[in-house]
Amino acid sequence: MRIITGILKGRRLTPTENLPVRPTTDMAREGLFNILNNILDYEELSVLDLFSGTGAVSFEFISRGVREVTAIEINSKCTDFIKKSALQFGVNNLHVVRSDVFDLLKRAYKKFDVIFADPPYQLEDLPTLPDLIFERQMLVDGGIFILEHSKEHSFENHPCFWQHRKYGKVNFTFFKKTE
Repeated sequence: MRIITGILKGRRLTPTENLPVRPTTDMAREGLFNILNNILDYEELSVLDLFSGTGAVSFEFISRGVREVTAIEINSKCTDFIKKSALQFGVNNLHVVRSDVFDLLKRAYKKFDVIFADPPYQLEDLPTLPDLIFERQMLVDGGIFILEHSKEHSFENHPCFWQHRKYGKVNFTFFKKTE
């Protein structure tokens, strides 16, 4: 996996084969960030990356100059990999937290400009994520929640639904907190 653009452009993430992840493809990440490039000013953003896996999305945000990223992942091999990669890249604005996402959401108190979630596609509680994010008021006014999911899920009837994009087998649904 390569970082597409920004200060870390071209750097590679090379996770070991024993990481239990399904990384977002380079093509899908590039499509996602092409959308975000047109709607975000990265410099002052605070980002939450849920189910962060290899940290690829976190590093894409950092490469584009966000203020800070908090990456949440339950698997210790994944959090160790993200921390090791951050050290290799000289990144100091990435906070890696080993935690169950649903436990963290129950006690969350901080607000973010952007929240990205890439849960396992077969996760039983995946459809509840948008409601949890908005019930816990985790986004600032105008904030965006992006959920990566399979084609089996549709969120077009959610009250905060904004748009849906598909890149191959990867689906992104965007939700927006209105002011």
